[in-house]
Amino acid sequence: MPQQNTDRIWDLVEQRRDAYIGLSDRVFDSPEIAYTETRSVEEHRRMLETEGFRITENAADIPTAIIGEAGSGGPVIAILGEFDALPELGQESGVAEHAPLEPGGPGHGCGHNLLGAAALAAAAAVRDYLAENGIEGRVRYYGCPAEEGGAAKVFMVRAGLFDDVDAAICWHPASFTALHEAKSLANTRIDFTFHGKAAHAAGSPELGRSALDAVELMNVGVNYMREHMPDDARIHYAYLDAGGVAPNVVPARATVRQLIRARDLPELRSLIERVRKIADGAALMTETQVETRVVSAVSNLVGNARLDTIMQASLERLGAPEFDADDRAFAEKIRKTLTRDDINASFKRIGIEPDPDLPLCDFVAPFGSRGTGGIGSTDVGDVSWTVPTVQARIATCAVGTPFHTWQLTAHGKTPIAHKGMLCAAKAMAATARDLFENPEIVKDANSEHQKMLAATPYICPIPDEVDPPIVKA
Repeated sequence: MPQQNTDRIWDLVEQRRDAYIGLSDRVFDSPEIAYTETRSVEEHRRMLETEGFRITENAADIPTAIIGEAGSGGPVIAILGEFDALPELGQESGVAEHAPLEPGGPGHGCGHNLLGAAALAAAAAVRDYLAENGIEGRVRYYGCPAEEGGAAKVFMVRAGLFDDVDAAICWHPASFTALHEAKSLANTRIDFTFHGKAAHAAGSPELGRSALDAVELMNVGVNYMREHMPDDARIHYAYLDAGGVAPNVVPARATVRQLIRARDLPELRSLIERVRKIADGAALMTETQVETRVVSAVSNLVGNARLDTIMQASLERLGAPEFDADDRAFAEKIRKTLTRDDINASFKRIGIEPDPDLPLCDFVAPFGSRGTGGIGSTDVGDVSWTVPTVQARIATCAVGTPFHTWQLTAHGKTPIAHKGMLCAAKAMAATARDLFENPEIVKDANSEHQKMLAATPYICPIPDEVDPPIVKA
């Protein structure tokens, strides 16, 4: 459905088109993974300065976290941005074949270059709208690093940076345009390091106690546990230290990172205890010792029905991004690299019947669409427990494009991505405008949120003694 109506808040975004496409492209061209986003956050800082925001750097003592605020009085509406990339997903934009810019280099395989730019564009448009109309209130842009595995928003929540916020708005790139269903998995990343004893693997193996054996036994135990977990729980692992490269040395140290996911925090805590018991058992079997370190954790998303209706109305007034024949031609090239299962899975995520002939989403999904596909995790979850939160998903790639792949990165600087990004900025800005102009909506959303918290109080999933894994320059 094309954009039929006109709206001043959309005009204020459109006036910034070139500047924010430029911001997104610059972040795409310098991809940085969790807690290393120094160039990306500097690009956002410069834009905040240009737009006249009051800037707070080093938010929550995280060097790559930044906040910009404009306006005065209340309410406070937050618009959340991200700008971190993923390891090993570097890819030339606009090329429909695997074309890494550098072997093993990072890339924006989840579209966060677009995410941050659209959020800041929306915040800037709202700033101008408030000033033009003499409306009291503060719009606040949160530049959040390390969404991919670093849980920076959780540390920001723990530091109290959302305590005075009345509502939060965000979005994520997607292959469809829809209200984001408030469904995600709570998760934690825990490093299990086993300490054994080195020995000559041939001359005196009986003197050695292999830390690598302990890691492997732990993984076997976790694999057997999978049969006895809830259906939507997940556990993944990665070897961080496999004990060296010399097979004739019994490894004295080895580390595995376990990523544990569950539908909510109580279920997550139960799974964590079971995994810890397996680690203890592996240490007992190998006569090694195990130490653990929580790296990060996030809560599951909680929704807000009142805010959902407002954002859905904004999406329906605005319509989906308007793609042209060139956009569809590039989308078809990408789709030739995908399987039918890839394409069908994207339809399942928003709960509509697959259409194998649809290269790009040209509609807004109906309100109440419920997906049946797999569920991921996000640190927006912890914001949603702290403040009423609403999200959109906006089409920025070919239908069926799997995220965290080179195919997604390949869209990064294309007109498809730019059009989706600007559509997202307009939808978020219009939603924020509606909240500022109708304070009773904000009151209703917070009343709903407080009732939810009364039934299930929020408990931060990251212990107080755990610091963000900041990478020192």
